Amino acid sequence: MAIGTGPGSWGAFSRRSAEELWWSGGGGGGGGGWATAAALLLVLLWHCRRRLRLFFCFLFRCALPSASSSSAAASPQIGGFSEAVSDDDLRFLIRNLDESNCNEERWEDVVQKRNSLVSYSAKCCRPKDGPLKYLSVTVFENCSPELLRDFYMDNFYRQQWDKTVTEHVQLHMDINNGTEIGRTIKKFPLLTAREYVLAWRLWEDSDGAFYCFTKECQHPSAPQQRKYVRVKYFRSGWRIMKIPGRNASEIRMFHQEDAGLNVEMAKLAFAKGIWSYVCKMDSALRKYSSSHMQHGSSLSAVTFIQKVPRELQTSSGPNSSSGAAAPSVRGETITEKKKLLRRPSKKALANGFLLLGGIICLTRGHSSLGAKVAVGYVLTKLSKRGASSSQRLRD
Repeated sequence: MAIGTGPGSWGAFSRRSAEELWWSGGGGGGGGGWATAAALLLVLLWHCRRRLRLFFCFLFRCALPSASSSSAAASPQIGGFSEAVSDDDLRFLIRNLDESNCNEERWEDVVQKRNSLVSYSAKCCRPKDGPLKYLSVTVFENCSPELLRDFYMDNFYRQQWDKTVTEHVQLHMDINNGTEIGRTIKKFPLLTAREYVLAWRLWEDSDGAFYCFTKECQHPSAPQQRKYVRVKYFRSGWRIMKIPGRNASEIRMFHQEDAGLNVEMAKLAFAKGIWSYVCKMDSALRKYSSSHMQHGSSLSAVTFIQKVPRELQTSSGPNSSSGAAAPSVRGETITEKKKLLRRPSKKALANGFLLLGGIICLTRGHSSLGAKVAVGYVLTKLSKRGASSSQRLRD
């Protein structure tokens, strides 16, 4: 008997087989059908027990991260924690904020924009090993350094104006050294959301400038989840200071992260969208006031701000030789070069007349030996003086 292979044939065959199996042995009182059903149920449960166990394990594991996150949000840990951010990180930040240390690398200007309230400039560098590095300077008019610091550190207020931030949870606050740890989720267009588990710390120097350094870290309250891409490399920091003689504050920022994006695409997106982001940030800053206290826990890195160590004070402040003094030194060098260019102007004019006379002497046919020697002597002197002047300019 041939059996068809179509869906209808297989369904009819299955129904007939089930009916025959169910009613087999019916002559003995009809109990054989129920016994067969019970046997089939036991066999089915035996084969499905492994799948059921895996299913319930999966449900239990999926419930763990949300539970840990909610508990962390309700009561962040307070106490001792290993120094995720140290004074060595502050030293690293100060060195990277100094533009005089950028001469060894090739930097490219990315954007330079301004309006009546804010100005922004940024440049980037592609190191031999590691993600892109960005160095930016933003100046906010009519803003104090303290207000700008509180605005930047208020991660809960950031969720109101920065639409890329969908979630932020404070995980830890170390009251001993001021290190704060948090978890942030950021969305990217057409890409999987990125998860940041970061530690940061604040310092204040003797000149009133504020420093903050942030880096990636691990925390037991933030296990990695499959629905997010964990950013495993993050180095970012800034210095906020008052601009002398103006009611304005400057934030100079160093930033380097590997979010798993294409380098060229990330660079293009940054160049096209950063100015709009800065303008949105400025608008949120104008609506912000010192009365905005950080939500959730009252304890934060701002509460336990640290002092810049004494050995780093000389190289950290805005009055340091590597910071604000550098432009004046370059200005003096340029002025000195201009003076050197002005001084030999009369001599250069006289030498030009001598050279012109020598050329006229030769072209008018005075080919005597004495004239040639005289012209050769003049040209030799001129070449020596030009060489010495060029050497002084190079020095």
